Amino acid sequence: MRRTLLFSALLAVMLRASAPASAVLPFHFGLFAAGPLDAISDVAGVRVSHLTKVEGSDIRTGATAILPNADPWDHKVSAAFFAFNGNGEMTGTHWITESGYLEEPIVLTDTLDVGRAVDGVVSWVISRHPAVGRGDDVPLPVVAECDDGSLNDIQARAVSAQNIVHLLDSAAPGQFARGSVGAGTGMNAFGFRAGIGSASRQLSSEEGGYRVGVLVNDNTGSSRRQLTILGVPVGERLRNEYRPVYHRQAAMRGRLAEGSIIIVVATDAPLDSRQLRALALRASMGMARTGLTSSLGSGDLILAFSTTHVFERVANFTVAAPRQPILEDDDALDSLFTATAEATQAAIYDALFEATTMTGRNGTTVYALPRERVLAMLAAAGAIRR
Repeated sequence: MRRTLLFSALLAVMLRASAPASAVLPFHFGLFAAGPLDAISDVAGVRVSHLTKVEGSDIRTGATAILPNADPWDHKVSAAFFAFNGNGEMTGTHWITESGYLEEPIVLTDTLDVGRAVDGVVSWVISRHPAVGRGDDVPLPVVAECDDGSLNDIQARAVSAQNIVHLLDSAAPGQFARGSVGAGTGMNAFGFRAGIGSASRQLSSEEGGYRVGVLVNDNTGSSRRQLTILGVPVGERLRNEYRPVYHRQAAMRGRLAEGSIIIVVATDAPLDSRQLRALALRASMGMARTGLTSSLGSGDLILAFSTTHVFERVANFTVAAPRQPILEDDDALDSLFTATAEATQAAIYDALFEATTMTGRNGTTVYALPRERVLAMLAAAGAIRR
């Protein structure tokens, strides 16, 4: 009976075109309502900030920070990592898998600025905890990358360690920009502009009222024809339009045509690392609903954390395990899995809908998704109501 009711609810909400007033994606879908911001920051305590660098004709890059709380070194949160396909980098994940918690900010940036971002995170942690490395343990920063080299002169390594310190200082709760900003500045997906996207879902009060928020940095090199939005083959219909313009035309095959996506999942449900890994696995289902198939050259990396299952640092080198019980309601866990898939799917759409056309390195131009045309396609197919 519960599954029948859920299916009926799905039919009722799939046609809703209006999203929450402060949300970015211009339509809502799925079994669960979005949070007030339709963003990862709907999960209480989560903070986000962007550094965007658009300089001259060939710098198109940046960084994005996600913090689970104001001081993750003192208040470590349970976490888990999953690599759907591993041609990419997210540093610090061996320790997350071993310990079951996250103790630093998460920073997203371009591939060749990973080292500088790591340096910046270390400087930021030391500035707040001067005993680090001397009388206390050392951080293993979590920095994830995507290659923005089609639009950005990535060799220039335009993001500095000091940039990252300022980025982390500016992280705040609330709404934030999406699309061609921060780490997403030079990113593309399905042959369109992409970058930062975010969405959230909220369970009913009967299932605990828990929230799941997702943030993606979408730089997938998937074929234009794979793009599917709410079941509508949008990419196939636009396969010969809005094509990227390159300085030197070349066959986009093999790893040259491939890319990556970084997915960060946050929840306020009290989950341990085992349960969070299960949540991360469900994010890959949200990827698949958009047409992503994760090619050989993809770095499709997923990190999930819980803001309420906290490991407190009680002294140097000493961490206390969480005292609160974990969520053990099977129905609520199943709903969290569904909500994670929905929020991931919505976050990928959000990145596409909010990104803007950009010209960068060597005169390369990548076009934004034609927003109004796509909305008209979705309405004509009955996927949304306008």
